[in-house]
Amino acid sequence: MSTEAGRKIVVTGATGNVGTSLVRLLAEDPAVASVRGMARRIPDLGPDRVEWSKVDLAAKDVDLVREFRGADAVVHLAWAFQPTHDPVATWRTNVLGSIRVFEAVAATATVPTLVHASSVGAYSPGPKNRSVDESWPTHGWPDAAYTREKAYLERYLDTFEFRHPGIRVVRMRPAFLFKRESASEQRRIFGGKFLPGPLARPELLPFLPDIQGLRVQALHTDDAARAYQLAVHTQVRGAFNLAADPPLDAEILGELLGSRPVRLPRTAARSAIAAAWGLRLLPASPHLFDAVLRLPLMDCSRARTVLGWQPRRTATEVLEEFLHGLHEGAGAPTAPMQGRKVG
Repeated sequence: MSTEAGRKIVVTGATGNVGTSLVRLLAEDPAVASVRGMARRIPDLGPDRVEWSKVDLAAKDVDLVREFRGADAVVHLAWAFQPTHDPVATWRTNVLGSIRVFEAVAATATVPTLVHASSVGAYSPGPKNRSVDESWPTHGWPDAAYTREKAYLERYLDTFEFRHPGIRVVRMRPAFLFKRESASEQRRIFGGKFLPGPLARPELLPFLPDIQGLRVQALHTDDAARAYQLAVHTQVRGAFNLAADPPLDAEILGELLGSRPVRLPRTAARSAIAAAWGLRLLPASPHLFDAVLRLPLMDCSRARTVLGWQPRRTATEVLEEFLHGLHEGAGAPTAPMQGRKVG
């Protein structure tokens, strides 16, 4: 539990996109005494006040109660996006592993706060012409593993909160998260390890596919990490939408890249993605593409008024930074985020 010297925080998935940003923020936070970062592969890096634990949440014999003992908060970020061709494998890590985290928090009996990384992907299909708040249904899109898993954990936490009212549960539902250092990791996850990053150069993209429904929100990973940091310190509960303005569509992306939007039918785009995914040339599945087209736009008023959070970067600034990182093969010194320039 917390002492005069500060709080003790445990972060799962500490070497990933959000984890690296959050661990850095917490390590610099004078109100935090220590941070325990949990990951499948331990990085060879600091910072001070950070201890590392090698933990695979998919393992049935993992002793999470021991890892969490004495913590003031557990921030659960760990998530596996691949293999998209084996939904049972991601279910073991994402769903069963998350349940192990939740139940270990309850079994420890001394951890008062659980902050869970949910997602805009947990939401049921919604509108693109207006925003929805945290009361929008969270049943996901059942055909995509990512959205199905995020939605399932929302239902599990409903029951968890009922059974453990003394534990403060916070659910973060961020939009798509980008930063310069995440470029190589996200290229591998969604585009494949051999997709050339330099293809993001505007002069190589004279035309930009304009697909009906492809209007999404984005957020800088560091801005999301600040929301998690606030959730650790602030006595709040419930869900929080996290996104930056403006929503991104073909028109805005075209202006950013200097490309002309050209209308492309959904069926044509999906057929191309399905073919590449079926041939294992593209990790991102057509099922995830279907889900993205149906994601609602989120209203983030609650995060501003209750959590005291607002993004410091616009969505266009976020995407511009990410594209530069993609072109340069940017990364970070952790196993998931290793930089590599292809092409």
